[in-house]
Amino acid sequence: MNNIFRFKSFMRTPMFWFSQPLHKLIRNIGVSAHIDSGKTTFSERVLYYGGRIHEIHEVKGADSAGATMDFMELEKEKGITIQSAATHLKWKGHQVNLIDTPGHVDFTIEVERALRVLDGGVLLICGVAGVQPQTLTVHKQMSRYKVPRIIFINKLDRMGANPWSAIQSIRKRLSLTVAAVQIPIGQDQTFNGLVDLIKMKAYFFEGLKGEDVKETEIPERYLEEAKEKRQELIETLGSIDPEIEDLYLNEQPISEEKLKSSIRKNCQEHKFYPVFMGSAYKNKGVQLALDGVVDYLPAPEEKQNFGFQISQDQKEEKKIEFKTDTKLPFVGYAFKLEENKFGQLTYVRVYQGKLKKGDYVYNMKTKKRVKVARMAKMHANQMEEINDVEAGDIFAVFGVDCSSGDTLVYGDMNYQVLCSSMFVPQPVMSLSIKPTKKEYSARFQKALSKFQREDPTFNVDMDKESEEIIISGMGELHLQIYAERMRREFEIDVQLGQPTVNYRETITQKQQFDYLHKKQSGGAGQYAKVIGYMEPLQLEEGQFSNQFENHVIGTSIPNEYITAVEKGFYESVDKGPLTGYPVVNVRFVLEGGETHVVDSSSNAFMTATKYAFAQTFRQAGPEILEPVMAVEIMVPAPSYQQAMVGIAKRRGSVTNTESRGDMFVLNADVPLSQMFGYATELRGFTSGQGEFSLEYKRHDPVPPNEIETIIAKFKKQKRGQ
Repeated sequence: MNNIFRFKSFMRTPMFWFSQPLHKLIRNIGVSAHIDSGKTTFSERVLYYGGRIHEIHEVKGADSAGATMDFMELEKEKGITIQSAATHLKWKGHQVNLIDTPGHVDFTIEVERALRVLDGGVLLICGVAGVQPQTLTVHKQMSRYKVPRIIFINKLDRMGANPWSAIQSIRKRLSLTVAAVQIPIGQDQTFNGLVDLIKMKAYFFEGLKGEDVKETEIPERYLEEAKEKRQELIETLGSIDPEIEDLYLNEQPISEEKLKSSIRKNCQEHKFYPVFMGSAYKNKGVQLALDGVVDYLPAPEEKQNFGFQISQDQKEEKKIEFKTDTKLPFVGYAFKLEENKFGQLTYVRVYQGKLKKGDYVYNMKTKKRVKVARMAKMHANQMEEINDVEAGDIFAVFGVDCSSGDTLVYGDMNYQVLCSSMFVPQPVMSLSIKPTKKEYSARFQKALSKFQREDPTFNVDMDKESEEIIISGMGELHLQIYAERMRREFEIDVQLGQPTVNYRETITQKQQFDYLHKKQSGGAGQYAKVIGYMEPLQLEEGQFSNQFENHVIGTSIPNEYITAVEKGFYESVDKGPLTGYPVVNVRFVLEGGETHVVDSSSNAFMTATKYAFAQTFRQAGPEILEPVMAVEIMVPAPSYQQAMVGIAKRRGSVTNTESRGDMFVLNADVPLSQMFGYATELRGFTSGQGEFSLEYKRHDPVPPNEIETIIAKFKKQKRGQ
């Protein structure tokens, strides 16, 4: 029956697609959501109904095989998605390239890099919990890359599921214009079908895996609700679409084609987001959501993608738009790397032109030209060799030396363009790490190098004082996963130190400096005077930077010494005077100075700058900043008081509370330093029923009573005690 259904769906597809250019029949989509919202379960059904796999497997615990897209052993064991996985399938004559992304905030770079190259997305919302913390993060990421999306309210078979409450939370917390294009038939345990508000037909999902979609007339008991919700859909579209508004006000009939056209247009213009419904686990609603992907999300040529053309002298960049034209030079963006037994596998999105096996590509970053010997389409961890690709496609290539974020262009240096970069969040947590045996050293360094190439949010540094290797990332789980991968992939036992929080230092006041560095001890002396001021640099919440500005008038300081002053400033902000953590959001303005005919040098001006910085920093209202996390805690209603008290003890500030059925939900902003060990505490007072999630929100000043503790710890480490 599964094949019959797909054949019938295929036959209902307009036959014009046979003559359409390839890129018009492509949909590049990602599935994103808060952790445990059912992304991988949804993706597994998409693959099954698209004929890509012939058996459905579940996430951790349901069967021994595990879901197709969670192919890492760690993913199967922990029941979470750790890295994004790509696949492809056919649906109603269209090529759908799909990327399943992690939901856990620690692996947020996987979502960033996927959304950077995708044309559309499916945002999953839990039908019980509604919008959750990581939903907000994914929404920001989708908005950052201007990704049109459809919304799928999942888990409608669960006790307490309420799609209308979920839609309200989308409107309230995401500020999106949304309306349902379906209503559920049944609720909770009785959920067994959907009413399509555009076609005004009912659909039931029959067969062993819901593969047979049965279309019927709307059951009488749901007809009134369907009319009411269709009216709401039309009114919502009418508020943003003059043509729909005109038809509505003149009480003229609005056809299925007119509604679909309006939804498609406004979805792609980010004015409207259609809401689909279902239960992926119970095999209901996924096929209709796939129809929505084809009907409403853009083909590659319908999404604008911009880059920069570099002038021949490398001094100017001009913004350009890439075109899905196979006659133009090839442009690809390397967005993800993997290393396996065959070497480096690079995932590439094609923005322009075409590429054939055996062609040469030029890496705009490394300035190297390399032959493309092997090309493949990926299905999770399985490869299918291909011979060519065209604009709009996603593929993988072997043997190309590049890093995540590099631009690859056709063959030579004559066509010099760069794709726009992806956003890389700053690490918020660090651990010391070392191999347990000296003979592991070579493999240990190889593992660190590999992980840094794969993941821009995984940083490795050497502490010069203690000579410890410090790894930094997005959270405890993030770093623990890499430690576990070292054990499994490289057979290295490692020892992790205690988690440390990535504090930052900054200033709160403008402060002048007038510093003379003068040293004479026989032979050549040192003489440098720097004059200017330091002040706070105002940036958006969660963003960090530092600025050097040269306001010197005349020739009181030669240009080569000004360069030395700039270098001295940027070296100074690497380690702050109070704690050794980086200094952020400081503007250093050089206004003048003095030189000596014999004793002035670049080294003298660098030294003068560093002393001036340290002295001025302490006079400019210094502050220590700590990462603050947005935390959502869900506990049984009787445990809510303990949850409130626990957050208060951890210096948290409550931002929202609400009841969801028999569960109590608490949102709070809590310093990261206070969240260590909270999982154990939560399990204890809720008898294992509580759960929480957290994501980085901003850096806030550390309370005065905590500052001395942090400074004392830094001084102790510096003394080597």
